[in-house]
Amino acid sequence: MEIFKFVRTNRIKLTLPETERSRVFSQRMKKRVFISVTSDLVTDQRVRRAATALNEAGYEVVVVGRQLKKSSELAEKGYQIVRFRLWFERGVLFYMTFNLRLFFFLLFKKVDILLSNDLDTLLPNYLISKIKFIPLVYDSHEYFTEVPEIQHRPFVKTTWQTIEKLIVPKLKYAYTVNNSIAKLYFDKYHIHFDVIRNVPIKIPVSSVSKEELRKELQLPKDSFIVILQGAGINIDRGAEEAVQSMKHLNDVLLLIVGDGDVVSALKQTVKDEKLEDKVHFYPKQALHELMRYTHAADLGLTLDKDTNLNYKFSLPNKIFDYIQAGIPILASNLPEIKNVIETYQIGEIILDHTPATIAKAVEEIKINSFQTTTWRNNLQRAQQELNWSHEKEKLLALFHKIES
Repeated sequence: MEIFKFVRTNRIKLTLPETERSRVFSQRMKKRVFISVTSDLVTDQRVRRAATALNEAGYEVVVVGRQLKKSSELAEKGYQIVRFRLWFERGVLFYMTFNLRLFFFLLFKKVDILLSNDLDTLLPNYLISKIKFIPLVYDSHEYFTEVPEIQHRPFVKTTWQTIEKLIVPKLKYAYTVNNSIAKLYFDKYHIHFDVIRNVPIKIPVSSVSKEELRKELQLPKDSFIVILQGAGINIDRGAEEAVQSMKHLNDVLLLIVGDGDVVSALKQTVKDEKLEDKVHFYPKQALHELMRYTHAADLGLTLDKDTNLNYKFSLPNKIFDYIQAGIPILASNLPEIKNVIETYQIGEIILDHTPATIAKAVEEIKINSFQTTTWRNNLQRAQQELNWSHEKEKLLALFHKIES
């Protein structure tokens, strides 16, 4: 007691050192951000980049996804990962149980800011934001109501359209992957979406040569290797025609790395057409392993078709992965993709998806070493500009606006 009396009498200030004071203050003020997504996060680069950026900026981040039977283990990198195990892994029952589980999970957690990824997590996030009077941020990875998987399922499509119509016009903070989709939302709902592109973290130049990589991956040293990669190798994304094009090509190997609705059918086609020596399949990979295959390739494919608004205005992750790996791109004639390729002069656009057209373009690129060298030089500039360090600042600015 005497010491406290002495302090009061002499007006002595008991203070922590400046660094310790800052640490205690930052811990006390740290905001909890809950990020939700229906993926298992293994290949969801966009969500994990956002989580890392927010964590490094001083937020306490919890990422909520789902655990599939075949999901790989994930290491937490500064933020917490929660993955729901559900009885259903697809279809209406999956979405119902996931959204219900997510709602009650968030209801009983201390949450300061919500980040909802795509329309299939928006409803529970919106309800929690209203119940708890906390900010909600919406990240639309694509134009969800126009994805081809729901176009011939009227009940499912109407359900998602209704959720979108009821909630999106009321959002204060939202962003999407490119200007075309942002304009679609503005024209439909008169709401502004920021644009944060799906670009990867800048990858350091590999110390392993292409020849060494091919040896490690048991790929032929002298073949011209073409790669089609992605977690959504689905209908109308040109994979079927890419496989058929291999009948017209020699000394060319197509790598299909990833998963999707048409992969089983593609494998059957390869078997039926006896193309096993020309087409190799690999399951979806963690990013660091995926990029080993990308670096080993000579050309990247992105062949989405203009069959729906979502594909028409898409700007797939794979494009920026190809850029970071330094390989030229052969792409569909879609506006956002075409803009990137023509702006940086890093590849070629095809005007139709026939196997013959794809094969002709691949063959011309294969033999035109001068053009390929020019593209590779241009790719170095694209690598410097099209990486996450620039887009990350937009994300952090949005969250700063929320707190200001």
